[in-house]
Amino acid sequence: MSKQVAEFLGTFTLVLFGCGSAVIAGADIGLTGISFAFGLALIGMAYGIGPVSGCHINPAVSLGMVAAGRMTLPEAIKYIIAQVAGAIVAALVLLLIATGKADYSVATNGLGQNGWGAGYLGEYTMVAAFVFEVVATFLFMVVILGATGAGAPAAMAGLSIGLALVVIHLVGINVTGVSVNPARSIGPALFVGGTAITQLWLFIVAPIIGAVLAGALFKSGMLDGPTES
Repeated sequence: MSKQVAEFLGTFTLVLFGCGSAVIAGADIGLTGISFAFGLALIGMAYGIGPVSGCHINPAVSLGMVAAGRMTLPEAIKYIIAQVAGAIVAALVLLLIATGKADYSVATNGLGQNGWGAGYLGEYTMVAAFVFEVVATFLFMVVILGATGAGAPAAMAGLSIGLALVVIHLVGINVTGVSVNPARSIGPALFVGGTAITQLWLFIVAPIIGAVLAGALFKSGMLDGPTES
């Protein structure tokens, strides 16, 4: 399996089961269940495709790796193309499944798209949404870089990263639906349209800012591990 195929499949899985948990099972499992669906999907893929591509499945993570000096920009671009493609195909598959229910309407029920403001979940402001996405992605990237760094127990990386995504969702679903991943936001927005498209910029810009800041922090050496005496 190539790295790009792995990233496509990983992002496809995250979006299909993460967003799918909200669209298809949200009424039954609630916000906690949706949070775990995203985290468990990531954990599964971390161990499934991690040895192939590192399981970024997130353009912000790939760019954060570039900022940290762990990846070249040309390679990151290839990853990002595969990730966005995987998210778009997953959103299409989810739409095809959801429309199999007689009372489903993409305009009413959506596809687990991100958003903010009047009529969206907790109706938080744009500023609140932007701050949450930057800070949450920054902390998520810190976990990723730390868990995959030299000296970290490799067997625990997928679990720690997936659980970090769970807690981010537990806190943030009512704020933005939680993106921290531009691909995850792009896929559903393309099929929902309207406000989801006009607000999409935030879920591209804010996660990238947060991830790149975290990568730069690691690159600077400020989060280096302790040295032996």
